Amino acid sequence: MTEPKPIEVRQLDLFRGMDDAQFALLMRGAYVQNFPPSIDLIGEGEPSDFLHIVLSGSVELFSGWNDRETSMAIVRPVSTFILAATIRDAPYLMSARTIAKSRIALIPSQDVRAAFSIDGDFAFAVVDELAQQYRSLIKSTKELKLRNSLERVANFLIREQQKSGAGAAFQLPCDKKRLASLLGMTAENLSRAFKSLQKCGIEIDGTLITIHDQDELERFAKPHHLIDDDDI
Repeated sequence: MTEPKPIEVRQLDLFRGMDDAQFALLMRGAYVQNFPPSIDLIGEGEPSDFLHIVLSGSVELFSGWNDRETSMAIVRPVSTFILAATIRDAPYLMSARTIAKSRIALIPSQDVRAAFSIDGDFAFAVVDELAQQYRSLIKSTKELKLRNSLERVANFLIREQQKSGAGAAFQLPCDKKRLASLLGMTAENLSRAFKSLQKCGIEIDGTLITIHDQDELERFAKPHHLIDDDDI
């Protein structure tokens, strides 16, 4: 375990406006730990002892019930999870595990709550991030309820392409089984969807996706800013 480099955390919108002295106090009890892939970080129902920040690698948020499990989100650098539980001093509603080798900063939740009650700029940033997370949840719900499985896959690929620099070729952020769960479908349905999307100019090689006909894919997917734009 090592102390986090303040600049790595400070660059997040959540901490950028904090008072310097308050930020130093917040980081006093923080530390960074390296985790190999497939390591459980937190468990659903456990107390929220730490706010986690993904500095490198990637983390899957997932949930389980009645012998069933589903992926909820993929967290990539540099971003936090799960802020709401930390602020409310409530149990985690999701579990988390590493997908790839990851560096995670851990900040004691009690220190985060103390800073929230003292630093007005930090409190505003927390509210703003929680609002953004709420809006992301609404977009995900709209996608699940308004789009069929093929449309969800097509629009996911377009979003991932943009996140990867908008080039024709890019890597999926996780394996196909995990991706299927994330999109609310079975692995078999995902395979059929990829096969069907070949007519839109999609080529799949393992986790490498190549889009040969951008216009055709977008004509089929019909991306919409009120579902697919992360900045809204």
